[in-house]
Amino acid sequence: MALPWLVLLLALPIFFLGVFVWAVFEHFLTTDVPATLQHPAKLRFLHCIFLYLVTLGNIFEKLGICSMPKFIRFLHDSMRIKKDPELVVTDLRFGTIPVRLFQPKAASSRPRRGIIFYHGGGTVFGSLDCYHGLCNYLARETDSVLLMIGYRKVPDHHSPALFQDCMNASIHFLKALETYGVDPSRVVVCGDSVGGAVVAAITQALMGRSDLPRIRAQVLIYPFVQAFCLQLPSYQQNQNVPFLSRKFLVTSMCNYLAIDLSWHDAILNGTCVPPDVWRKYEKWLSPDNIPKKFKNRGYQPWSPGPFNEAAYLEAKHMLDVENSPLIADDEVIAQLPESFLVSCENDILRDDSLLYKKRLEDQGVRVTWYHLEDGFHGSVIFFDKKVFFFPCSLKIVNAVVSYVKGI
Repeated sequence: MALPWLVLLLALPIFFLGVFVWAVFEHFLTTDVPATLQHPAKLRFLHCIFLYLVTLGNIFEKLGICSMPKFIRFLHDSMRIKKDPELVVTDLRFGTIPVRLFQPKAASSRPRRGIIFYHGGGTVFGSLDCYHGLCNYLARETDSVLLMIGYRKVPDHHSPALFQDCMNASIHFLKALETYGVDPSRVVVCGDSVGGAVVAAITQALMGRSDLPRIRAQVLIYPFVQAFCLQLPSYQQNQNVPFLSRKFLVTSMCNYLAIDLSWHDAILNGTCVPPDVWRKYEKWLSPDNIPKKFKNRGYQPWSPGPFNEAAYLEAKHMLDVENSPLIADDEVIAQLPESFLVSCENDILRDDSLLYKKRLEDQGVRVTWYHLEDGFHGSVIFFDKKVFFFPCSLKIVNAVVSYVKGI
């Protein structure tokens, strides 16, 4: 009886070592680390760990143990959360939606600024615990009441769960600002990555709501704002840069929107977009809107392939304005509040920020743009990770703090 257990105990270390070696080989065979990135060895190590955990998660999923997203979320939610003596942190539920409220303990002579934060993670990763340190810092340094909203994720939930949860929780908070000591004229919405997409979509959707306080400003940290063109310069230049490759982006998007992965190439090549739709939105999506200096590095001009109607019928909802807020009508864009946009040079989503910046500016919206030459996607989450800290991470967070304090 003891022999099978002995064999298992000997086999497990070999299995985990084998998976790690596979992840390291995958990293060096498929990943680009641009020369402008600081601490490249640290980035490579972290990306190897990321690939290792994703690979383990995929193996566990195939074995029926648990899904890869749930495995990763279990790991990052196991990290210890530090208590801040300057803040009161409360976990609440707005209906079924989990939220976390950060409130400064110190007395204030007037209602405080409010921040609604939507975390990133591609609808796969991220959680209230994972983003606790970032939101804690934002609330403390800006002396604001901050509400971080949790939302349903894959694999159990798909579109439009993310948008619905964030919208419903935001409305609930906006209707009860006095309860939380928030000034209705100073509410900022903020998010990173897919959370930045939520910022754009929800701010647009709330513009016509006369029964709610008007959003004062929106902060979008390397947002995903369009699913039409995945061949923009940054999508070509940074397609294999950590921590968001183009392959992983398309996979995450398909999983959330419940699109079969067999349509991956059609989405990548733009053949799922009807020609008349391309013509309608080309003025906003064209690489011609990207400044020339961002096209110098490895960009090949591109045009969509022949239209595939079957692919369109499968994937057409990715072209809805909730999933591609860049294409909102001019009348909607013109009503948006002042905006703070963060972009990173080594990020596949860099050009989403540049295109949205132009759309906002063309409609007279005041935009503050912060671009990091040494930045990469997901970098903001490392700002307080000590040995895994990157200078660009703190730069982003401090830039956001400085902007919000001016509201």
